[in-house]
Amino acid sequence: MVPVLDKKPWPSLGGLVCDWIEENLVFGPGDLRGQPAKVDDEKRGLIFRMYEVHSRTHAEAGRRRFRRVALSLRKGSAKTELAAWIAAAELAPDAPVRCVGFDKKGNPIGGPVTDPYIPMVAYTEEQSEDLAYGALRVILELSRIAGDFDIGLERIMRINGDGKAEALATAPHARDGARTTFQHFDETWHMVLPRLKKAHRAMLANIPKRMGADAWSLETTTAPAPGEGSVAEDTMEFAKSVADGHTKAASLFFFHRQASDQHDLATVRGLKAAIREASGPVAKWSNLAAIADQWKDPTADKTYLARVWLNKIVRSADRAFDSEQWAKLHRDKHKLSERALITIGFDGARTFDATGLVATEIKTGYQSVLGVWERPFNAKGWEVPVAEVNAVVEDAFKRFNVWRLYADPPYWEGVVADWSGKYGEERVLPWPTYRPRPMGHAVRAYFNVIATGELSHDGNADFARHIANAFRRDLRIRDDKGEVLWTVQKERPDSPNKIDLGVAGILSWEARTDAIAAGMGETQPSPYETRGFLSL
Repeated sequence: MVPVLDKKPWPSLGGLVCDWIEENLVFGPGDLRGQPAKVDDEKRGLIFRMYEVHSRTHAEAGRRRFRRVALSLRKGSAKTELAAWIAAAELAPDAPVRCVGFDKKGNPIGGPVTDPYIPMVAYTEEQSEDLAYGALRVILELSRIAGDFDIGLERIMRINGDGKAEALATAPHARDGARTTFQHFDETWHMVLPRLKKAHRAMLANIPKRMGADAWSLETTTAPAPGEGSVAEDTMEFAKSVADGHTKAASLFFFHRQASDQHDLATVRGLKAAIREASGPVAKWSNLAAIADQWKDPTADKTYLARVWLNKIVRSADRAFDSEQWAKLHRDKHKLSERALITIGFDGARTFDATGLVATEIKTGYQSVLGVWERPFNAKGWEVPVAEVNAVVEDAFKRFNVWRLYADPPYWEGVVADWSGKYGEERVLPWPTYRPRPMGHAVRAYFNVIATGELSHDGNADFARHIANAFRRDLRIRDDKGEVLWTVQKERPDSPNKIDLGVAGILSWEARTDAIAAGMGETQPSPYETRGFLSL
C-alpha cells in the first residue's frame, strides 16, 4: 500500500492500457453487454496506479512498481469487469502492459507479455463461470479482437498457442509450480477455506518465478466480514500494518472505498448519501433509490447491506457469534496445566464435515482445542480416524482431571458408550444437540460469555474459523421471559465451512456451567481424584 499522493507522479503504462481497453474491448455481462468499453475516472486512476513503473534512472528501470494489487469496492461496482479487462490486456499479443523502453521524455513504452499464463481463481467451481473468467470469455467473444484467441469454457488461448488464461476453482493448489505472469483472485471475502488460503499463499509465491515477465497479482473483493479469516481480511490487515508503519511492503497497492460514519442511515437522505460515497463514479449509473429501499425491509440484515453496499467492515447479524470479540479473548500465555480440572465437549460426523474436541478449564473459563479432524476437500471415501480420536480422549483423561465430557452422540453412539464404560458413566454423558430448548439455552449462554469476556481461549485458528462459520437459526420456542431461543447451523447444509469445533466449545462450556453448579469451584477437588481414573 502507498500513500494516496506522491511527491511527484510515477511513470505509468496506465494511460496506454486504458486506451487499449477502450479501443479493443467491450462491456461484459449486464445492461451494457457488447457496447464499447469505457473506463470511468476512478478505474482509470486505479489502472494508472497498477501500471506504474520505476523511472529510467532507477536500478530497476521499467519494472513494475507493484507486484501485488488489492481492490475493495462495493457490490455492483464492476470490479469483476475491470479484472476481466486487465486479464484481456495481459493475455493479448499486442497490449502495452510491460515496459520495453522509454521515450526521450522519460515516458515508458509498452509492449505485450511473452507466453503469458493467467490463472483466474474463483471461490467455487460453480462461480468460476459467473465471475471474472466468465466475464473475460464474454468480453473477448464480443470484441473486435476475438479472432486473436481460441476461446473455451475453461481456458482461453492466443490463437498461435503461446499463452493462455484459465479458470481455477476446485484445485488451485495444482498450480503451485505454474509460471504465472498475471493472476486474479475474485471475491476474496468468500475465500475462507484452508485449501483456498493455502492456494492463495502458494500462488503469490509463484510471482517472482518469471523475472523477465514482471509478473503480478490482483485481488478484487467486497468488504470482508470481520473475524472470518478470509483472504480479503488477511490482505486488509496486511495493508493496515503497512499503513501504520509496522511493515514495509513497497510492492503492495491496496485500495478500499467505503461510506464514512457521518451519514445518518436512519434517513433516506443519509442512506443515499452513504451509498453515493461508497459508490464513487459508479453512482452515476446506479439506482441509489432501489438500493436504499432494501433497508426498509424489516427482515433485512442491515449489517449485511452495510457491508455489501456501503463496503463497511461490519459483522452480519445472521452470524451466531461476534468473531471480532472472539479474537480479543485469546490468551496467548495461558496453557492448560497438568491435572487441571476441566470439562470436554465433543461434536462431529464420521464421513463428512469435521469432528472436534474442546476442553474448558473450570477455574478460569479458558478453552483449548484438544483435537480436530476435517474432511479434506473433495475427498472420496474419507472417514474420521476413530483410533486417533480415542487416543486424544485417553490422553486428556490421563493428563487432566476431567470432571465431565459432553458428547453429541449421532454417528458416535458406540464410541461414546465405550468411553463411558472406560472412564465412568457419570463422567462421559451423551448430550444431544437436536433438543431445541436445552441447546437454545446452551447457545445463548455461550454467546453471552463471549460478549462479556468471561470466556477465553487458546487462539486456535481452526476454532476461530468454526466460530465465524456458525450461523444463527431462531427456534420456534421462547424462554420463561418470552425471548426467542436460537441455535447454530452451517450457512447451508452442503456448505464446506465447518462449525463442529464451535459446537464442541458450546458443549464444553455447558459442562463447565454444570460443574460450577455442582460446586466444582476453584478449591473443590474432583470426586474422581481418589478413584483411580487419573492413573489410567
